[in-house]
Amino acid sequence: MHVVPLPALADNYIWLLHDDSGQALVVDPGEAAPVEAALAARKLNLRAILLTHHHADHIGGAGQLRERYDVPVYAPDDDRIGVATHRVNDGQSLQLQQPAARFDIMAVPGHTLSHIVYVGEGVLLCGDTLFSLGCGRLFEGTPTQMLASLERLAALPGDTLVCCGHEYTAANGRFAQTIEPANAALQQRLDQVTKLRAEQRPSVPATLSSELACNPFLRVNSAEVIDWCRRHGAANDAVARFAALRSAKDEFRA
Repeated sequence: MHVVPLPALADNYIWLLHDDSGQALVVDPGEAAPVEAALAARKLNLRAILLTHHHADHIGGAGQLRERYDVPVYAPDDDRIGVATHRVNDGQSLQLQQPAARFDIMAVPGHTLSHIVYVGEGVLLCGDTLFSLGCGRLFEGTPTQMLASLERLAALPGDTLVCCGHEYTAANGRFAQTIEPANAALQQRLDQVTKLRAEQRPSVPATLSSELACNPFLRVNSAEVIDWCRRHGAANDAVARFAALRSAKDEFRA
């Protein structure tokens, strides 16, 4: 399966997955035009649309694509996603015939209460729950919910490719350096990101193992993160540490 990030809107990524026979699916099409251009350029047939959550920058193009290509739209059970033709829930599996692909569905409340991710074919299609070197804002969920969601994702195989919804890596990395300034893996990742972005290339996907080594939101039990949280009065438990990190990131400007 070929995995292609399509830049969209200001800083979104729509994920295009396709096989060698030209059968394709897209994930979180915030607008239709980049998908239509990619399908035409690669001579692909769109067979399915997968949605992770209800925000407009992730579903805005789904209706137009559904009408033009007459394809199913898989989405969480949320009335705010009116374009859905099929609802999928935690613990279910989605088996597609074209392209031949299987995804497990995981509920990951936090960014929104009904957010889901799709895991399969070596990729984690995670919307706005997990970013490279960061995580999503808590618009609807609680720190307890978001940390539990991230812990579920952290337990996936390390070679899983993290396919997130935005190009936030450089900014996330600048914050991460304030938490773990001595993290050599983080510095190496930021050097890589700087080079990729200078070449106008996406910084994602990244492997989950890289995120486990670099992403402070997956490292709330690491010694340096605990030390940072202790200095900020929030070292008592993992949820408190996560909440302190997320609050600090919300206020971070650099």
